[in-house]
Amino acid sequence: MYGWIWDHLPGNAAVKGFLFLVLVASVILLLWFYVFPLAEPLLPFGDVTVDGG
Repeated sequence: MYGWIWDHLPGNAAVKGFLFLVLVASVILLLWFYVFPLAEPLLPFGDVTVDGG
């Protein structure tokens, strides 16, 4: 998959490297600020099964 992305990016190796980093950063930011906040209410992080006493 990464080879396919690398082959389809324009430019020489330096430009491809920069574009690849921008692409990876964009995906990370999309997940961090959009996907994870939408999924957080569906995850059982607040369901605690340990008694306090």
